[in-house]
Amino acid sequence: MKKFLLIGAATLIVSNSTFAGDYLTNTNQHAAFLRMAARGASIDVDGVYSNPAGLAFLQKDGFHLSLTGQSAYQTREIAATTGLWTLDGKETTQNYKGTASAPFIPSFHGVYKDGNWAVSASFAITGGGGKASFDNGLPMFNSLAIGGIYKNEQLAGLIGKPVTPNMYDINTAMDGKQYIYGVQLGLSYRINDWLSVYAGGRMNYVKSGYEGYLKAQLKQDFGGTQLMNLALDCEQTGWGVTPIIGADVKLGKWNLAAKYEIKTNLNIENKTNTLDAPGVPEEVLKPYADGEQTPSDIPAFLSVAAGYEILHNLRASVEYHFFDDKHAGMLNDRQKTLKHGTHEYLAGIEWDIIKELTISGGFQKTNYGLSNDFQTDTSFYCSSYSLGFGARVNFNESWSIDVAYFWTNYDDYTKTTESYNNTGVKGTDVYSRTNKIFGLSLNYHF
Repeated sequence: MKKFLLIGAATLIVSNSTFAGDYLTNTNQHAAFLRMAARGASIDVDGVYSNPAGLAFLQKDGFHLSLTGQSAYQTREIAATTGLWTLDGKETTQNYKGTASAPFIPSFHGVYKDGNWAVSASFAITGGGGKASFDNGLPMFNSLAIGGIYKNEQLAGLIGKPVTPNMYDINTAMDGKQYIYGVQLGLSYRINDWLSVYAGGRMNYVKSGYEGYLKAQLKQDFGGTQLMNLALDCEQTGWGVTPIIGADVKLGKWNLAAKYEIKTNLNIENKTNTLDAPGVPEEVLKPYADGEQTPSDIPAFLSVAAGYEILHNLRASVEYHFFDDKHAGMLNDRQKTLKHGTHEYLAGIEWDIIKELTISGGFQKTNYGLSNDFQTDTSFYCSSYSLGFGARVNFNESWSIDVAYFWTNYDDYTKTTESYNNTGVKGTDVYSRTNKIFGLSLNYHF
């Protein structure tokens, strides 16, 4: 039973992103994305991430710089229904809520354009981006503890009857965090009046960790004996390089663009401060011991987009994303349980009301290839749709700002198993999430 608890805690090495995009990829790197979503055909400074090949078509030579700050707030909730909570023959539901917040996430985009050439660089949180805290623990830990205590024949003999949940208290909590910092550098070249290309790369540095404990103790009426005391505190780091290529085609009022990020081979290494699990075999502890490495690849990512100038002051765009998750290594080959990679569909429109003001709105639909075996309490995802809106304010020829709000509505995911967390008792988890992001970008050209 302790073995299952430890393995469950260690799954926190998988990211729970607070951003738009895939499991380990953030696609919102600029407030222009938040206000319009479909920016894959953008010819602007935010194209450093969304459409780097298009930078060669920027109208003005010189430096184009942008500094962005975002605030992301998310909740994760699990409604756990099983007969384990009381062991009296009745099913009851316990609700667990985790909060994740990232009050300030900075990013920087910069371009220098000279004729047909453009050199670009960026720094951003390219994956993860927050900390999730479940102050009352997680159902997977509580259910395993309850099941293990109930099946402890030695303890039952000492008490004179099986130990049920009304006879003891459980105190537990769990925190997990992950940040993937990305530094990108690349070169764009305009081959002719209608075609440009891009080649570059991104250095990714991962800093993540998880910390949790579970303590179970008999109530004083039954002797006050400590039944269980587990603790896990681990920090992880790793790095990998993402090669990136892109192309942009301008055909009259149309702009067509594509970007492909090659899979990033990435291992994260443990720095374990606490691994307290008495009696657990060494082969079980080894993957989570100090110095051990775990695969956490960033999947290949394809973006294709089309933008169209409806009027001189009205533009629309559509975009498609594909993340090849099933070929990106995860802990215990977890990626193989996915039904398919992630598909995203985006659309956006923007309108220049006056020279000084542009307003815009966007839509994004995210479809994960989820399965029951992929979903865990410590790392679960829900397909969703998102809406974004905002504005750009042009102060003069050099200065402008983007302001935006991005809200996501998630589909609940229901997971029912005949043996809830390997306890032999039927149970159901309903996973749900909420998410909202505010963004502000300051843009400067000279």
